Amino acid sequence: MPASPAAVVASVSPTTSTLHERFRKNSLANVRQPKVLHPVDNDDLKLLLLENISQEAVKAFRTQGFHVDHYTKAMSEDELVEKIGSYHAIGIRSKTKITERVIKAASKLLVIGCFCIGTNQVDLPTAAKAGIPVFNSPFSNSRSVAELVMSEVIALSRQYFERAFEMRQGIWNKQSKGCWEVRGKTLGIVGYGHIGSQLSVLAESFGMRVLFYDVINIMPLGSARQVESLEALLSESDFVTLHVPELPETTNMISAQELALMKQGSYLINNARGKVVDIPALIDAVKSKHLAGAAIDVYPSEPSANGAPFDDQLNPWSSALRSLPNVILTPHIGGSTEEAQRMIGEEVSAALIRYLNYGSSVGAVNFPEVDLRAITTEQGGHVRVCHVHNNIPGVLKQVNEVLSPYNVEKQYSDSKGEVAYLMADIADVSPQDINRIRELISRTSANILTRLLA
Repeated sequence: MPASPAAVVASVSPTTSTLHERFRKNSLANVRQPKVLHPVDNDDLKLLLLENISQEAVKAFRTQGFHVDHYTKAMSEDELVEKIGSYHAIGIRSKTKITERVIKAASKLLVIGCFCIGTNQVDLPTAAKAGIPVFNSPFSNSRSVAELVMSEVIALSRQYFERAFEMRQGIWNKQSKGCWEVRGKTLGIVGYGHIGSQLSVLAESFGMRVLFYDVINIMPLGSARQVESLEALLSESDFVTLHVPELPETTNMISAQELALMKQGSYLINNARGKVVDIPALIDAVKSKHLAGAAIDVYPSEPSANGAPFDDQLNPWSSALRSLPNVILTPHIGGSTEEAQRMIGEEVSAALIRYLNYGSSVGAVNFPEVDLRAITTEQGGHVRVCHVHNNIPGVLKQVNEVLSPYNVEKQYSDSKGEVAYLMADIADVSPQDINRIRELISRTSANILTRLLA
């Protein structure tokens, strides 16, 4: 963190002012402070936060004057349909599902925040068509997941998960058979994004050789090497770890055929998405001793709350998976560290605040990314138009006809698929004209959602 002014003063003579200090004081005095914008309808913004989202996020929202309802657990679809109609924003993690039915019931909803990496728990196309951007945190828990994978690599190679369980049963079972150092072994990373690349660096620091496979060509870090095919990676790796999104093309990407390509006595690690691995095929591969073990943190179906059973009613193979030796099962804890949750809370809450207060959609996963420089405090008569509309010809003409009596100081529009988003700052707007402008733009043929901020 940058040193405070007091710390800078303490480091020099009490009678001396540094050039840096003088420049900082002068520059700060000349900086135009951004104006905090608010919805012109003066409707108090209400936020619903589920799944025990970080208190840092709660604090950030309440500092903005938002009303926040915070719950520690997920909600079912029926519960959400009943409650969501009164909220302008919702924050979730991985267990809450925002379905088409929920979105249709969300008559006031402006934005969705996924306080995690994944967004497959949200019906993204339906949200976009309703004018609702979805934000996530694609980077903040990368280190936590990478560290978990390295711990699993060592735990599997030394079988200490099994030895610890035996000790808790009162059984002393010291052995070295089938236990290995990770130094000199090959780690194969499927998906060389933010997690995969950090993991690559950690693995090399342990003396491992790193291969990776990705659908695009990526410059490797350190001595890692990209291979041309998934098959090549599987056949060369002692450990295979998955870091891919849940997409139609990644569903069951590791099944019986792929497991057969893996080296005899190798290990599979999945901290990505539950549907990426064909679990019954994995069970067979471990039972046959083709694989020496596995670590699984994500599952096709997961309990909705702590304490709920992880059994055959949830997934029909659960008891068979739980009975396997040297298989580490964890309850989707890849990003569950204090550091990751704090950073996720800060990142996603900041994105939601920027959208609600300023209209900025930068970082949205399902929505055009549009932003304008801030309206300053000196620009008292300025109004920001935020217009979500269907991506069809003629919209800008209709909107600009409404804005033509005013000075449009800034305007930017972009589209993504069937949805487009326009932001415009207009000057010298009287309070009497604000509602008229919003009403006229809302009546245009392609309108999905129009907000005015002032």
